[in-house]
Order: sequence, then C-alpha cells, then structure tokens
Amino acid sequence: MSKTVTVYSATWCGFCHAAKDYFDKKGVEYTDKDVEHDPTFMTEAVTKSGQRGIPVIDIDGKIIIGFNRPEIDAALAA
Repeated sequence: MSKTVTVYSATWCGFCHAAKDYFDKKGVEYTDKDVEHDPTFMTEAVTKSGQRGIPVIDIDGKIIIGFNRPEIDAALAA
C-alpha cells in the first residue's frame, strides 16, 4: 500500500535535500512543495506543523518536522 507523501521544502535547505534524497533512495514517491516559490505552501506547512521550520513532511497526515529518519521510517511502515 503506497503512502501519500508531501515534502514542504526550499532549494537552500540542506535537510530538505537530505529528506528528498532519502525518499528517492527508498523509492518513495512524494510531492515537493517549494515554500520559497509559492507562499501558499508555506502557509500550508505552518498550518500543519504549527511552526515555520522546514522540511515539514506529511505522510498520510502524520506530520514530521525536520529530517527525522526513524519517524519517517515508522510513518512509512504504519
């Protein structure tokens, strides 16, 4: 069963690149929402996470703030 994964990121964010590289290596498809180029994506990320840091990762409604491999793996396995 595939998960719906969204990554709120920016081009200058190293942890955002690390998270997307991790998904690529695991073969996980995701939607990348660049908060730098579309302010509505930043609003979505803040609404979901309650803070302004990125990356914000949404895996089927489970919100993960930052590149947290154990949380990502648990959310993908759930």
